Amino acid sequence: MRRLLIGTALGAAAGRAAYVALTRRPPGMNGLPGDEVWGRTNHRGEPVTLLEGPAFVAGAAAGGLLTPGLGARMRAAALLAGVGSGLLGGYDDLAGTTSSRGFKGHLAALARGEVTSGAVKILGIGATGLAAAAIAGSGAPSRPGRVFDTLVNGAIVAGGANLMNLFDLRPGRAIKVGLLTGTPLALTSSGAAVVAAPLGAAAALLPDDLGERAMLGDTGSNALGALLGLAATRLGRGPRLAVLAGLVGLNAASEFVSFTKVIKQTPALDWIDMLGRRPPAPQTAPQMAPVAASAAADSEAAESETGEAKAVGSQAAEPAATETATGEPVRLRLVEPEAGPRPGDPRAGDPTV
Repeated sequence: MRRLLIGTALGAAAGRAAYVALTRRPPGMNGLPGDEVWGRTNHRGEPVTLLEGPAFVAGAAAGGLLTPGLGARMRAAALLAGVGSGLLGGYDDLAGTTSSRGFKGHLAALARGEVTSGAVKILGIGATGLAAAAIAGSGAPSRPGRVFDTLVNGAIVAGGANLMNLFDLRPGRAIKVGLLTGTPLALTSSGAAVVAAPLGAAAALLPDDLGERAMLGDTGSNALGALLGLAATRLGRGPRLAVLAGLVGLNAASEFVSFTKVIKQTPALDWIDMLGRRPPAPQTAPQMAPVAASAAADSEAAESETGEAKAVGSQAAEPAATETATGEPVRLRLVEPEAGPRPGDPRAGDPTV
């Protein structure tokens, strides 16, 4: 328990210090100022920063290097899993596009000869997971057993990295999932030292995530998932196979099911998801100018057929004119925009890798 508390405190302090330093002077790139490189607009139209992700990676790495109770091999494996997955996620954050989505989309593009940022990340995180598992080693007595463990453990690290990224679609969600799944691992003797620093760094950054000032992005969510996966590789073979089955099932389900819809439709999960978050922005009904009697009658008839007439959010069509050439008033029409996230919403990026 002492090692767990020390590692958690180190991770929290390092993660918070890294976040303060990075947001004070955001690093630029290719001649662009840092605020432009790392800044995004969220679903409320408010600015957020992606620098929470690099801060988490730095905090988890620094805290992990100083946490007592980790052997040299596991310490090196944790450094590779966290930093390697974070760098690949950062590449997708800064250079990625949404032309292809999900494993199927990226691999289909790769089959056509198109190398997407998502495909680079998928293959890179897979290789990183295998390398981290090989460095961490296996206690199996035979060579085939050690090879089997390396393959299983590598898949767990990679699967955890990808799955955690699927939850970074709402404020605080990925960190909450990380804390809920990481706490049982922290209570085991084998996984406590591995997850201590990542959990501390994540908890220290949670207020800014919930406050919609920052987000983990692919950088932080991939690193968090990879480190939790690495901690799970210290479990016995039976539990590890169960963890792998769950990761494979959830990653596969994400190709067909929206986790956000499932969470919203499940009261207990929705309560946890909304805990600490800002309430949704209120939607105001648009004001309509008076219409002529005949136009009003047409409007009532149309409404009786469709069941409702509404504008989405605060966006309504601007009227081109309020009178015809003869001076008679014309009916104002509200145009409902297509469903979907607003352009520029960083939490509506590619959620599948």
